[in-house]
Amino acid sequence: MEKRVLVIGGAGYIGGHVLLSLLENDFSPVVYDNLSSGDLENIPSGVEFVKGDILDYDALLSVMDKDNGFDAIIHLAALKAAGKSMEEPEKYSRNNIVGTINILNAALEKGIKNVLFSSTAALYGTPKYLPIDENHPTNPENYYGFTKLNIENILEWYGKLKGMKYAILRYFNAAGYDVKGRVSGLERNPENLLPIIMEVASGKREKLSLYGNDYDTRDGTCVRDYVHVNDLAQGHVLALKYLFEKEKSLLVNLGSEQGITVKELVDKAREITGKEIPCEVVARRAGDCSTVVASSKKAKEVLGWEAKNSDVDNLIKSTWEVYNKKLG
Repeated sequence: MEKRVLVIGGAGYIGGHVLLSLLENDFSPVVYDNLSSGDLENIPSGVEFVKGDILDYDALLSVMDKDNGFDAIIHLAALKAAGKSMEEPEKYSRNNIVGTINILNAALEKGIKNVLFSSTAALYGTPKYLPIDENHPTNPENYYGFTKLNIENILEWYGKLKGMKYAILRYFNAAGYDVKGRVSGLERNPENLLPIIMEVASGKREKLSLYGNDYDTRDGTCVRDYVHVNDLAQGHVLALKYLFEKEKSLLVNLGSEQGITVKELVDKAREITGKEIPCEVVARRAGDCSTVVASSKKAKEVLGWEAKNSDVDNLIKSTWEVYNKKLG
């Protein structure tokens, strides 16, 4: 019998890709989303959509009751702009922390004991060593990372006290678009580098701001670990299967283990798009460290997960195909 999965925040960029992977692996997803940043275009045909907010407890109870309930919940509904979190901590507290407590309490009330949570590498802070594994100290340097770390701690306590089983996936930099071209919703007001590069390439944005070029790296710009969203989506499916089969909780990094500098990403984007992509070097941003690269050894060993689509050419080509079609 198909496992039913409630995907909260499933209309978003990552959510759309996760839905495709769930369908390909015979899960039956239902989407719950307030559409504040998501897009109905990201939801595959035939997948049921319920509009609702994670701050509305009664609406959560209602959707979790739907058609005799769910076997698991995937929580993708946190606000994620690191810079904005420093300006609006009250908004991030309410949505990310209070909203998650609502989800978990409603799940317990409805007898749903499996929760998969999309966390972040932002909770590690400045690396003490590289590559970053799951045992690395956590010391978030922005409020967004702080909220995600708090959610992880709450999940751990709900596991101890209520028997909830959870999978925590610490993403590094999600990038790219579905390699088969099935997801085409653009992020609104993107904060991440690759969508911003694409907006410049397609003429929507005048130029790219390069935050510092004097870091201790091979070309002076920051090094980051970009993981293709198809690979991330497959990680969700493998983690769900682990929860169902092993009935044990799990915490893993999902990263490509490949470090790419900002300049390398821009240069490769110029090559692939054939566009100039003007850049302006501006002051460093507070909290930006020089190099962040993942160790995904645990995900490989425990889940059999691999970042198969995360080479830089694939990241850029798959993104440009969508942006060029929409904005070009």
